[in-house]
Amino acid sequence: MPFTGTGIRSQTMPSLNKSERAAVVDRRLEELYPETPIPLNHRDAYTLLVAVVLSAQCTDKRVNEVTPLLFALAPTPGEMARVPVEKIAAIVRPCGLSATKAKAILRLSQLIVEQHGGQVPRTFEELEALPGVGHKTASVVMSQAFGVAAFPVDTHIHRLSERWGLSDGRSVEQTERDLKNLFPPERWNQLHLRMIFYGREHCTARGCDGAVCEICRTLYPLRRQAVRVKKQAKAGIVEAAAKQG
Repeated sequence: MPFTGTGIRSQTMPSLNKSERAAVVDRRLEELYPETPIPLNHRDAYTLLVAVVLSAQCTDKRVNEVTPLLFALAPTPGEMARVPVEKIAAIVRPCGLSATKAKAILRLSQLIVEQHGGQVPRTFEELEALPGVGHKTASVVMSQAFGVAAFPVDTHIHRLSERWGLSDGRSVEQTERDLKNLFPPERWNQLHLRMIFYGREHCTARGCDGAVCEICRTLYPLRRQAVRVKKQAKAGIVEAAAKQG
């Protein structure tokens, strides 16, 4: 049976507006994931930044397998700035796009030393000026390293937002704006992780079509037609990931 998010299960649910759907999603995800551990293993803001750069078009699991070797070699920007790019590329090769990612890691490390005193900058503008760092990567670092309210949108969040009627799926940028308008800033940092967890476990790209998982069925009990992520939005996500890598 569908779950209403209030502890009551019923066969039917009245048609909900967008704000009501958002409230159901927020409550249910908090029940499912009371704890929100950061998926990428890291020690500090710098190692998180590097890990997020490596995660473009790569799984968190693979990144977590690679970063111990990389950070054993160079755990700080100053040390990484002196490592030959070829050596970085050899270590990060399992993450894909190794040449591009290695160049980005080397150069961003050098710039952090040269322009920021060896400390990862704490503003979106400064982060996004670093090589390999797009808005999503900056948002992850700002939220997970510095506790600043942000709503990084990845493929899972974008897919779920469209299936749950929280955004129209036109673009990743529009999805981020819509989610920020629906949820208060104090919910963003944990909610974006909860959506990722749910998207990986339950509302997967192939395992659910918008009418299979618990939350999809709760929000749209009469839905019979699959919800597909728009091709334009898919292209935008891939392009952004490649830019950040």
